[in-house]
Amino acid sequence: MNLQSAPRIILHKPQLGENIGSVARVMLNFGISELRLVAPRDGWPNPAALPLSAGAFDSGLRVEVFENIEAAIGDLKTVIAATARPRGMEKIVEDAAGAADAAARAPSDTGIIFGSESSGLPSEVVGLADIIMTYPVNPDFASLNLAQAVGVFCASWGALQGRQGRFEGTNEGVGELAPRSDLIRMFEHLEDELERAGYFYPADKTKLMKTNIRNGFIRGNWTVQEVRTFRGAIKVLALGRGKARVKP
Repeated sequence: MNLQSAPRIILHKPQLGENIGSVARVMLNFGISELRLVAPRDGWPNPAALPLSAGAFDSGLRVEVFENIEAAIGDLKTVIAATARPRGMEKIVEDAAGAADAAARAPSDTGIIFGSESSGLPSEVVGLADIIMTYPVNPDFASLNLAQAVGVFCASWGALQGRQGRFEGTNEGVGELAPRSDLIRMFEHLEDELERAGYFYPADKTKLMKTNIRNGFIRGNWTVQEVRTFRGAIKVLALGRGKARVKP
């Protein structure tokens, strides 16, 4: 197993400690050792997670807790969202095997986001992902337990590692990919200026319009330098023509 390149599993607003424990167990079964929790309903640590973890928390699985999804994915370069529906977004859609392959071939720092037991992932979280992962489940009975959903991906990851051994993801000829935190700051910078210019109208469409803008940018696989250059362009446009230049 190539533990160093294994993706992070991210649970967005998980509810039951038992499910978190089961997720930890199946992750470590297949060589994935980093679990991130975003605003777990019952807090963390949660004693209800221990019995179903089968000792995973004492066997090398690491847990980090974040207040929001932006913080949880801020250092990542590639993000995959598990959802049953593409939701009309123009994104790459993969099954579990395809998502595992994408994670293995990514240059570094990949995360797989799973939604809460009751409602899955909201569209604004899916909008921050590069790839959508969905499973070919029975359309008449499509509901998967959270740990089962994570387990399907983990099994695909383990099978891929077993077949092909260690992947050395490359990004030859291209600058370093920007971490998601840089992209989010760029989005917020652009959105602030668009807000000042009165672009978001009518108001009830603002969230959808922002998601659509972010989707388009995320497909570009922006590098660190590209983000800096574009933010410099936003600053100059905000100042207006004929103003002094500013550093990106």
